[in-house]
Amino acid sequence: MFRETRTRIILAIMTVAILLLAATLGTVYVSSYNSLKKENMEMLKRYVEIYSLEALPGENIPAPPEGRADPEGNLFDLSSFYSVAISDDGEILAVDTGRNGSYTKEDIIALSESIPRVWSGTGTHSHYIFCVEHRDGYVLKAFMDIALTQNSMGKVLINAVIAGVIAVCALFFVALFFAHMIVRPLEENDIKQKQFVSDAGHELKTPISVISANAELLARQTGDNEWLNNIQYENERMGNLVRELLDLSRAENKTVPFENVDLSKLTQQEVLPFESIAFENGLMIETHIEEGVTVKGNRGQLGQLISILTDNAISHTDAQRSTSSDVVSDLTVNIRLKKDHRHAILSVKNMGEAIPEDVRERLFDRFYKTDEAREDNGGHYGLGLSIAKAIVTAHKGTINVECPDGFIVFCVRLPIER
Repeated sequence: MFRETRTRIILAIMTVAILLLAATLGTVYVSSYNSLKKENMEMLKRYVEIYSLEALPGENIPAPPEGRADPEGNLFDLSSFYSVAISDDGEILAVDTGRNGSYTKEDIIALSESIPRVWSGTGTHSHYIFCVEHRDGYVLKAFMDIALTQNSMGKVLINAVIAGVIAVCALFFVALFFAHMIVRPLEENDIKQKQFVSDAGHELKTPISVISANAELLARQTGDNEWLNNIQYENERMGNLVRELLDLSRAENKTVPFENVDLSKLTQQEVLPFESIAFENGLMIETHIEEGVTVKGNRGQLGQLISILTDNAISHTDAQRSTSSDVVSDLTVNIRLKKDHRHAILSVKNMGEAIPEDVRERLFDRFYKTDEAREDNGGHYGLGLSIAKAIVTAHKGTINVECPDGFIVFCVRLPIER
C-alpha cells in the first residue's frame, strides 16, 4: 500500500516538474527564436529601405539616411542580403548576390521565382526570410539567409533538452527523498496500529477464556438462565472478533513459509464443510475445479482465503430474490478454479444486489460494512474480506469484485511461478 503511495507521490512530483520544465524551456526557446527572427526581419527591412538600383551587387550597403541610428551596429554589416529587382514587364533589372559570393545570379533568380510577384510583405521560405516591395516601375524581392540562426537555435534546443534531462534525473532523486519523508510517518503509524491490534488481541484472549469458563461453571450450578446465555453469546462474539483481528494481524505482518500447494485439492477440501451450511440456508454449492492447479504459497492462509470467500458468498446471497425468481441456478454459490497462463484464477459467485462502484473500492477495508454490501449476518464484523485481501497481497496476487447481471463475483488471481 505504502509503496503504491510513494510511487504516486513520485509520479505526481515528476509530472508537474516535467510539465513546468517543458513549458519553461519551450517558452524560452520560442521567445528567443521569435526575437531573433524579428531582429533579422528588421535588418532585412532596413536593407529594403536603403536599397538602390544604382548600388553595384556586393558593394557595401549605403549608410542609413542621415539622422537615423543603427541599433544593430556591426551586425547589419556582417549579415548577408540578396535581392532581385524585376521590372513591371518581368525583366531582371538587378541582382544582388551578397558580399560573400556564395550564390550565383541564377541561384538568386531561382529563389526569387519561388515567391509570386503579386505577393507584398514579408515571410519565410526554407532557411530564408524575404520581403517583397512594389516600387515605381519595378518589384524588389529581398532575402536574408538565416541558416546560421536556425542552426544556432537548434544547438540551443539540444543543449536545453540535455540540461532538462539532467535536471529531471536529479529531480527524481529529490522526489524519491520527499516521497519517503512524506510516507514515513504514515508507515510508522500503520505499524503501531497493527502492533496494537496484535497486542490487544493477545491480551484479550485470556479474559475472554476466563469469562467463558466462569459462565460455564455458573450454568452448571444454576442451570440455564437468560443472563448467563447473554453473557456466553456476547463472549463468543468477542472471541470471534479477537480471533479475526489476530488472523488479520498475522496475514499482514507475519512472514509464513511458502511451499508448493495443490490449490485444486485444497479448494475441494475447504469448500466441502460449507455444503451443509449452504443447505441450511436453502442454497447449493456448485464447483468447477480444474485439476492440477498448483501455486507456491502458505497452505493455511490459502485455505483461510477460500473459506472466507465461500462463507461470504453464502452469508450474503439474496435468498429472497432467488426464491422469487424461480431459477434454480440463482440458489447456487458457484466456485470456479482454473489455470490461465501463469496465474491461478479462483472465482466465487453468488446472487446479490449490485455493489456501487464507490463501495467496491472500500469493500476490503477493515470493519467496513454497508447495508447494501455487508449486512450483519451471522456475526460478521467486516474483517473477513480484509483478511482475504491481506492474504492475497502476501501471495503477490490480486482480488477484486464484479457485479454482472444481478450476481456478485469475487475473483482472485494468484501467480503460479514467481
